Parts: sequence; structure tokens; C-alpha cells
Amino acid sequence: MSNNQTPEMNRDQVIIRTSIIGILANLLLVAFKAFVGIVSNSIAVILDAVNNLSDALSSIITIVGAKLSGKLPDKQHPLGYGRIEYLSAMIVSGIVLYAGITSAVESVKKIIHPEKPDYSTVSLVIIAVAVVVKILLGRYVKAQGKKVNSGSLVASGSDALNDAILSGSVLASAVIFKLTGLSLEPFVGLVISVFIIKSGIEMMKETLDQILGMRADKEVTDRIKAILNEEPQVHGAYDLILHNYGPDRDLASVHIELPDTMTVREVDRLTRKLEAKVYRETGVILAGVGLYSYNTGNDEAARIQNDVRERVLAHDWAVQFHGFYVDTGARQMQFDVVMSFDIQPKEGLRILHEEIQRAYPGYSIAIAPDVDVSVTE
Repeated sequence: MSNNQTPEMNRDQVIIRTSIIGILANLLLVAFKAFVGIVSNSIAVILDAVNNLSDALSSIITIVGAKLSGKLPDKQHPLGYGRIEYLSAMIVSGIVLYAGITSAVESVKKIIHPEKPDYSTVSLVIIAVAVVVKILLGRYVKAQGKKVNSGSLVASGSDALNDAILSGSVLASAVIFKLTGLSLEPFVGLVISVFIIKSGIEMMKETLDQILGMRADKEVTDRIKAILNEEPQVHGAYDLILHNYGPDRDLASVHIELPDTMTVREVDRLTRKLEAKVYRETGVILAGVGLYSYNTGNDEAARIQNDVRERVLAHDWAVQFHGFYVDTGARQMQFDVVMSFDIQPKEGLRILHEEIQRAYPGYSIAIAPDVDVSVTE
């Protein structure tokens, strides 16, 4: 990579180049298959051509999405336009789904009113070549998509590999017809339609998951927590949440537990060091670092903490206990509890508050519920 070329620019170039290759390959396949389908009166081949046309349109939308998502942040969108890629992927899935439904309708019409195809040797050769081209194209596009973390490219590559299987079924039905005279055309077309619809639904579901927000990747969250816990002053890292603003654009917030003897200057120096280290090693921007303090040099506080921890974690739905601090003089206690999705937070808080209050009457108890976003224990 040249000195004036950013990773984002390089990523966009890979996406655009790969998509253009896909467009050209699919348009050539559309032309050949449409010709073969019309000449041989084959609904299966025509539908296969329609499927390739939808792939070409998908690649065009992927290019537009990549260009728009690469726009620099501005006043209205200070975190950039990265999520546009998810919208473009949604449009691609909609096109694939539409192509599948229309193909199914045409196939059913042919089943009700059958027409015999007429294949030539040249037609069979063209279909066979199309299968090989789709396999090579699918593997290439999918590999490039994984390389630059592009959901649209990965989806297009997977779709191309599925197309190779479908084109293979068309070729098989053509060979069977040539050998036996048995026409399976409309039924193969219907099978192709089902595969296309299934692919469209799966692509749409995956994109919706990304738009709605998913649990962060365990490997990434574990790595960030490990980096934070490498510092001797950090007693624990909790409440890690990743906020995604497009592929490879992640911001994170986290709470770290530090001794109650640290000064503000020491905390500032430590958090800046952690932010730089996390970004350098993971590419994630640590945008917010909250603090918990833990008691030092107080045996009574340690005893209370251990007792409260045991009481809290005795409940199956209490996933994690942290952020504990107690002032025995003022008789104040506070801690956080990560609850699983098996219990309503209000109900969990009520149970814990009543139980701890009975064990420590006279104490003012503050319990903060946390969401099970990235807990891996």
C-alpha cells in the first residue's frame, strides 16, 4: 500500500474491482444463457439467466453501497456512512428474493402448460462452461469478501456458488432429456426458484441482524478484556459494549475496576495508554472508559464483598458480579450484576435487594443491573 493510500481506500478498491469482475462475468452468462434458453425453449435455462441478471444488479448495488459508505464523516453524520453497506446488502437480498418468487411463478406455469425443450450440443457445452465460470467466480468473490470484511461480497460469492449447483442441475436435466426424452425442465426451474428464495431470505436475515445489532464476536471481546487486564492496576474489565458503524468501524465502551487510592492524574494516564493499546492491537476505538473503585486495606470490606458475591451468584440468572464498593462507616454498599435474559431486570433487582438487605440491615444498598452483552464466563 502506498503512503497516501488509507486502508479504507484500499478496501473500497477491492470491493469495486471484484464487483466489476462479477458484473462482467454475469452479463456474459446472461447473454449466453438467454440465447440458449430462447433457442431451446428451456424455461430452466431462461430462469438461470434471470438469476445471473439479478447477480449483476446485486454487484452494481454493492459498488454504489461501497462508494457511499466510504464518504467522509460530516456534521450530520459524525461517525461516517459505513452502515450504508448494510442497506445495500438488504437491497441485494430483496432483488434475489424477487427473482426467486418470479421464477417460481413462471416454473409453475410451465408445469401446468408444459413445452418440450430442444437442446443442441452447443447449448450443453455453453451450460457446462457456465457452471465452471460460476464456481471460479464464486470462490474468488467470496475470498475477496472475507479478505476485506464485506458482507455484500461474501453474500455474492456464496450466491454464485449456489448458482453453480443450480446450473449443474439444469445441465443434468438437459442431458436426461437428450438421453431419455423425459422433460424435467419446469420441475428443475421450480427447484432453482426455491434455492433462490431461500438464499434471498438468508441474506435478508443476516443483514437485518447486523442492522439490529448482534452480540459482539467473542474472540474480539476476549482480546480487548485481556489487553485491559494486562495492566497491574486493573482489577477487572466489565460491561464491554461494541458499537458498530459499518464493516471494520467499531467503537467500544467499558468499565474497569481500579484501586480506590489512585489519583485522577494516574487514572488519566492509564486510560489513555489503554485506549492506544486497544486500538493498535484490535482496531477498535475505546471511546468510553467508566470506572469502578475497589476497597483496599479493609478486611471487613473484603469479607462483606465475598459474602455478597456468593449470595448473588447463587442465582443461576446472575451471570456476573462486579463493581463492588462498601463504606462500612457510612453503611453504604453498591455493586453491579449482569443478568441473563432468563429473568426480567426489575424482578432480579427486587430479589437481590430484599436478600442483601436482610443480610445487612441498616445498609443503604444500590444495585445496578447490566445487560448480558459480551460476558463470556
